[in-house]
Amino acid sequence: MRTTTVGDVTILLPDLDPEDLDQVTDLSGDDVRDGLVDGVSWRGEQLADQSIRGCRITGADLGEVSWEVGALYGCEIVGTDLSGATLTGISIERCSFTGSRFTGSRLIDVRLKDVLFDNCRFDYATLNRVSAAGSVAFTNCTLGHGSWSSCRLSGVALRSCDFSDLELESSRLDGADLRGSRLHHFRTPLDNLRGVALGEDQLSDLTRLTVEALNIVVSAAD
Repeated sequence: MRTTTVGDVTILLPDLDPEDLDQVTDLSGDDVRDGLVDGVSWRGEQLADQSIRGCRITGADLGEVSWEVGALYGCEIVGTDLSGATLTGISIERCSFTGSRFTGSRLIDVRLKDVLFDNCRFDYATLNRVSAAGSVAFTNCTLGHGSWSSCRLSGVALRSCDFSDLELESSRLDGADLRGSRLHHFRTPLDNLRGVALGEDQLSDLTRLTVEALNIVVSAAD
């Protein structure tokens, strides 16, 4: 069993041995299991009610993939492009994403459990009704210019991430660990941030959020 800890969040990670995996190049209508997917292009593929389990995916092009209903379980995804992908009704469990790109992607009704996103790009991504059903962490990720709505991400770790121009609407980050993250131009109602963990160096960003949320007028004294 392999785990990693981010702040107070402990995540159960996949433990794959490439020598035990079979090379996979084609995406058929069947589930993909115990595969080594290296440098393939499945760009624009349509997946429905399909599962990918116990796979290591490296340097793949999954851009503009449309995947509706299914599961991603026990997988390692490294240096893979999911830009413009649409994932709907997917369960992602015990997976790690490293150095992968979700630019402009759409995640709708996605359930996360024991998932680590490390050094990934979610800029201009749309997350709608994404929920954390267990331990989830984002580390060193770019989340800027995205839109997250109706998400339930209580207690997740979002460490050393870039929130620039991220808009959070009707979503919950209560109890989340945001330490080390850049909150410049982060837009969210204050209720979404109940009980979050911040560092002292982030207090100025919190002050700005409070001033904007309460429409406080700040001016020089006469």
